Amino acid sequence: MKILVIGESCQDVYQYGSSVRLAPEAPVPVFKSGGERTEMGGMAMNVYNNIQALGVSAELHTNDNWKSITKTRFMDTRTNYLVLRLDENDSLYGHADLENVDVESCDAVVISDYNKGFLSENDIWMISKRNPITFLDTKKILGPWCEGIKYIKINDVEYGRTQHKITDEMFNKLIITRGPDGCEHRRETYPVPKVEIKDAAGAGDTFISALAVEYIKNWSIVDAIKFANECATKVVQKKGVSIV
Repeated sequence: MKILVIGESCQDVYQYGSSVRLAPEAPVPVFKSGGERTEMGGMAMNVYNNIQALGVSAELHTNDNWKSITKTRFMDTRTNYLVLRLDENDSLYGHADLENVDVESCDAVVISDYNKGFLSENDIWMISKRNPITFLDTKKILGPWCEGIKYIKINDVEYGRTQHKITDEMFNKLIITRGPDGCEHRRETYPVPKVEIKDAAGAGDTFISALAVEYIKNWSIVDAIKFANECATKVVQKKGVSIV
């Protein structure tokens, strides 16, 4: 089995330190670095790493300069509170060249589209035409361009933003994640256990990775959703963007 991941990537950086007082000149936290610093591939790279961690071969088509595009989260070590997120080089993702990408031979394709300009609506439409088992996680407003997608994963905020564009046929493809309330597919709710959430960043990447992996194993979307819920529940209990 092999899954192809297409989408933009960045470097997720976590800088830990302390934040125990406000600045005297403005009501903002003072952050003192000095704790642990971690770096890992984020966005599509995180999806790719999760799929491999779940024991399935994966290929990745992403921007070559992903290490120079950073999302740095400054975290208070004691509370694990996010003090500030600093995004750098956010305009450098470029545009995907899909002409020589072997989409057809993979068992499934996962499109991890953060709507940074790397993939156009037409790119996504063409991918879905070249492989019928395509999963989409997108920040774009949905439209006719995604009608060929097998399943579309969006969170509840994204669903509220794009709801007016969703046809009945498209609705049946949706898997709407709702954080601690699990997810919804075809008006059926799939709950998750109540756990202590340490960091929800990257949980959506884990969810769609596990969804695709389990689906191509037994072709049951219900089983795939339950497995994806289980995997996402594990990673939110860890600090930082983590792999299942």
